[in-house]
This record gives sequence, C-alpha cells and structure tokens, in this order.
Amino acid sequence: MAPTEPSLEEESAALDGYFSDTPLAPKPNYPTLRETFETAVIITNLPKAPAAKVEKLTKVVNRLVSKIGPLAATDEFSGLQLPCDPDSGKTLGFAFVEYQTAESAVQAVKSLTGYALDKNHTLTAIPYTKATELQNVETGEFQEPEPAPFKEKPNTSKWLEDDGQRDQFIIRQARETIVSWNDARNPPVVDYDGAREKEAGVAWCEYYVQWSPEGSYLATLVPSKGVILWGGEKYEKLQRFPHSGVDRVIFSPCENFILTLSNHREDPEAIKVFNIATGKLQRAFPLFPKGFLDEKLSPQEKAQIPPPAFQWSHDDKFLARMGKDIISIYDTTTFKLLDSRSLLADGIKEFQFSPKSNILACWSPEKNNQPAHVDIIELPSRKKLRQKNLFNVTACSMVWQNDGTYLAVKVTRHTKSKKTFYNNLELFRLEEQGVPVEMLDIKDAVMALAWEPSGNKFAMIHAENPSSTKVNVSFYNMKKTTITPGVGKKKQTQTVTNEVNLMETLPGKQCNCLFWSPAGENIILASLGDSASGQLEFYNVKTKSLVVKEHYRCNQLLWDPSGRTVATIVSQPIQGGHFKFAMDNGYILWTFQGKQLHQASFETFYQFQWRPRPSLLTKSQKNKIVKNLKKYEMEFDKADKELALKLKLEATSAKRALRTEFRNRLARLRQLKVQQKEEQIALYNGYDSDDESNYVTKEVSIETIISSKEEVVA
Repeated sequence: MAPTEPSLEEESAALDGYFSDTPLAPKPNYPTLRETFETAVIITNLPKAPAAKVEKLTKVVNRLVSKIGPLAATDEFSGLQLPCDPDSGKTLGFAFVEYQTAESAVQAVKSLTGYALDKNHTLTAIPYTKATELQNVETGEFQEPEPAPFKEKPNTSKWLEDDGQRDQFIIRQARETIVSWNDARNPPVVDYDGAREKEAGVAWCEYYVQWSPEGSYLATLVPSKGVILWGGEKYEKLQRFPHSGVDRVIFSPCENFILTLSNHREDPEAIKVFNIATGKLQRAFPLFPKGFLDEKLSPQEKAQIPPPAFQWSHDDKFLARMGKDIISIYDTTTFKLLDSRSLLADGIKEFQFSPKSNILACWSPEKNNQPAHVDIIELPSRKKLRQKNLFNVTACSMVWQNDGTYLAVKVTRHTKSKKTFYNNLELFRLEEQGVPVEMLDIKDAVMALAWEPSGNKFAMIHAENPSSTKVNVSFYNMKKTTITPGVGKKKQTQTVTNEVNLMETLPGKQCNCLFWSPAGENIILASLGDSASGQLEFYNVKTKSLVVKEHYRCNQLLWDPSGRTVATIVSQPIQGGHFKFAMDNGYILWTFQGKQLHQASFETFYQFQWRPRPSLLTKSQKNKIVKNLKKYEMEFDKADKELALKLKLEATSAKRALRTEFRNRLARLRQLKVQQKEEQIALYNGYDSDDESNYVTKEVSIETIISSKEEVVA
C-alpha cells in the first residue's frame, strides 16, 4: 500500500519553531503601469522590403531614429518594430518606435516628418496617441463631405487703387490705433481707427503694430494671445497666430511667412515661423542656438548678450541665423537645414543677405593666426564668390545698397600698439566679374554711412574725433564721369568708368544720422536723440540746395515710400515707465524740400509707420519716366489744377447749399407767421403787435458833454 502524503496540518506541526514571528508583507517590484503612449511614434511611408531585406531596413531605420533620442529597449523589445505580412514576410511600410522620454517622441515627429529616406520615400511621423483615435471611427461607406461655401477673400491691394495715389500711415497713441491717408494739400484723413472693434468691446491692438513689406497686411500684437493679421478695404481679420508673450514680428520679403518672437530665454519655442496663407506653424526655435552662449559666463553676463537675429533671403527661399562658428540656413520648403548641414564660418561676428539676390556677406575676426576676412557666398551652392583678407582689425560693419549692386564694409583698424584706431572702407562691386574690391582710406573716424537707394552714390559722416560736435559729410560716387571737349566739328564725349570719386564735402555740420529719400538725390542730415539738437538739414545733391529746420527732441525720421513726404517723430517706449519728454510727443510731416505740412501732438505717443508700397515698375521704366519728366509734370500740373478746381467747387457748392437752406427756412418761418396772424390777434384781444398805428412815437434828444477844456489866451 502506497504511503500517504502528510496533510498540511501535519507539515505545519513538523515545521513549528522554524517560522519567523515577523508578519509576512511582500512588496513586489512591479514596473510602473503606463496608461498613455506619449513616448511612442508611428513612422509611415517606409519602403515595403521583401523578407530578405527586412534586417537591413531595420538597421537603417534604427540608426535614423536613434539619433533623435534613446529608445525604450528591453530584453524582449528593441524599441523599434517593423510589422510584416505573415504570408509573404514583406514589411507593411510603417514602423512603431518607442522612446524613453516624451520629449524625444515630440522631436521625432518634427524631425522625421518630411525626411527624404530616398528619392521615392519621404517619411511621415505621427504620435501613437493620435493614431489610437482612429479606432473609434465608424466603419462603412465613405461619404464625401460637402465643400464649404466659397467666401471671397478681401482684396489686400485695394488701397493701391486710390485716385490720388496717396500714401498711408499708422500711429499708436494712448489706446488708439489709427490708419490715415496722407495728402500734402490737406490734413491727414482717417481711413480706419478700429471702430468695429470698439463697438464689440475688443482691443484692436495692445502693443506695437507692423506693416508687411508690400503693405498687404497689418499685424497687431496682443502679447497675452499672439499676433492678429488684418487686411482688405475694411481691415478685416484674416489670420491669428498664437504666441504668448510675443513682442516682435518679422515678415518675409514676399509675404509668405511671418516670424514671431518673445523674449523668454528659457522657452524652447520662443521664436515661431508661421505660413501666412494657412496659419500653420512651420517650425519653432529657442531664442539662442545650441552652444551659442559660453557656459563660463555668469547669468548676469548672459543676460547682457542679445540673441542672434533671423534673416530672410529676398525671395523667401531661405531663413538664416548665426550660431557659434556657423550660419544655420533653412530651406523654407521644409524648414530643415539646407543640405542637412550648417555653413561653417569660424569665429563669425555678423552676416547679411543681399537685398536682391541669394548672396550673403559675412565677416570673421582674426583667429588662430588667420587674418580677419569678409566672405561673399552664393546660395544654395555655397560657392565663395570673393574673400577679402584684412589685417589689424578691431571691428567691421556692413551696409548693402538697396539694389544689391554694392556692399560697403567699414573696417576699424588698430596700430600694433592697439592705442590708435583708424578707418577704411572696402567697397565690393557685386555685378562685376570676380567681385572687385576698392579700398578707400579715411583719416577721420566714420560715424555713419548710407547708400543712395537706387543709385551709385553714398554719403558718410566723419570727423577727426568721434565725439566731435561738428562733423563733415562727404558724398562719393562709385562711377566716375569724364567729359572730353570736342575739337572742331567733333562733339564732346562722355566716358563713365568704375572708379570711386569724391563728389563734395560739407564741413562743420551738426548731425549724427543720414536719411536718403527713396527717390534719391535728396538727403536729410539729422541730429537725433535726447542729447541732440533735433536739427534737420534738407539737402539736394544735384541742385546743392539746403534748407535747415528743427524738430526738438526728435528721435526718429521716416520717409514715405514715394520720397515726397518725410515724418519726424518724438515717441516713447510702450513698455511703460517715466518718460520725461512727454510734452514733446507727436509727429511732424514735411515735404522733401523742408516745408512743414502737418503737426500733431499727443500725451502718449508710441509708434508711427508708413505703409510700404510695392514697386510696380522696372528700373528701365523708372529711368524712362525720369527722362520724360517734363511731359509728366504737365500732366501732374493739369491734375493738380483739376483737383484744386474740384475742391473749390465742392466748397462753393457747400456754401451755396447752406445759404439756400437758410433762405428756405426763413421763408418757411415767415409763411408760418402769416398763417398764425389771426390766431395771435385773437389771443391779444384784437391787439396787433405788427400794426405801427398802435404805437406812440416820441423823439427825445439827449446831449452829453464828453469833455471840456478851458484855455487862457494871452
């Protein structure tokens, strides 16, 4: 008979004395239960590889996704899975990826979306949580949604059809934001002052405003919400770009994108780029590029360093920003680095895009026994068109001519002892073969330089001492004209050569800024700032005429797009604080000849901006108009006379209408009095106050001696 197994009671009795008196309370080390999938990403549009190439494709995808962040790998799961068809073993064209952190997953969606794996496969990445929403979609036959009713967009160029070809400007004062028409013959006329928003109890603008480069849009900043875009004849709301804390915007030159900035240094999305047409966020950037700030600096020193600014290329194709020893250039079709790499620029201090071509200029100081140098680089080829080496350089500053024809680089040099400084100008001719450079030595210190917008001239302020109150203003021409007199029947000949030549120097001036008119020839020598006099000198380079005016405490000067009117402004910062010159706030409008047109004063005045006007004529068409200016002058004079006559007739007709209305009212009252005559007599018991026989007339003569004087005649 087989032995029977002991019962539990028997086993317990046998082991009595071996058990611990401590109560058993096991705490198993279970892994944390994840209820969300924010670390997971789905990658689509992968190649559908056969079974023999699955391993190779897995390695390629794993290497790609691992560059973004560490994967959540375990003993059973590598962090990456490429599902395959169970019958053929062929991949299905998508993959699951799991990262260790949610931040890596968010970065993966941004980096992998639009990534070209090869010429036939451009990847798309979506969060796993978004894909799970599809499980609730009802199955059935697809029903095509009805298209939304067509709504015509406002005509953002309607203002250009103004009969008088007037320009517009906008002002910010107190809580008001007002757009006005400028007419040299009459005071400005209000076009829109936010009346619609006032009725709705909404603030049209709480901060600064910004026109787009061609005047199509007006951006108003609301720091608590973002940027609102307005346009059309009635200033309708077109788009809204959310960005908390925004304090500045930069439009792309062709008005395809808008870049919004906040001053939050720790915000990884302090800078955002939006597509204007769709309102879609294209990409976000931190305020400083990675590694830009030296970690050895203290927080106070870091706070003093301004962030490097983004710059747009003239055709909206590129967006660039300077980093540490690099220039990061982004292709705006994908907003990824051009050719997936930055442009190396060891020690770079500054760069600028050409205003009219995809060329950028940059300069770097002396470093590692290498001289300082200015580079001219073509994009997207990255071809170096010209490099100019410079020695004993303290600093450089670059100024492009508006057409991109010339580039001036002001070089501040030092002697070997570094106790004496002097200047010279490096002048690049971009339109000539090989980009030749001319050097112009200047014995004086150069305080300012400005190019004539569409010409060959430039002006500069210079003095022996940078702190001098009296300075010289010199005008140069990049082309030299030589006239050879005729002999006998031969006519004189005119030869133009590419050579820098001094045109004239105006000595003993009191100015610190130069402002060329957009039409050229006219320039204003201005003394701006709190410590300056506010003197304005309107000078014509061709006729040598000079008119001196003054706007006390003026701190800004702006030409209108046509070059006919200029505004001088006294404004205060909108951020608040005490502004001790509040009594001078406001603006003055002048003609290009220095005649005052209009003046307005405000207790608080923050901003004045002209509405930009796109140039619709080519350079040859403009030259043709200038050549036949006499013909157009007659047409303009005729139009001016017709307008003056029209205004006179309108004023006369208004007076006539007022006089006719008065006479008609008088006749009506007289008729009413006649009709009420009998009733009036009856009320007075038969007494007629208009009957002269009811009155007694007395004539009284009163003599008054005003003064008397007695004289004794000998």
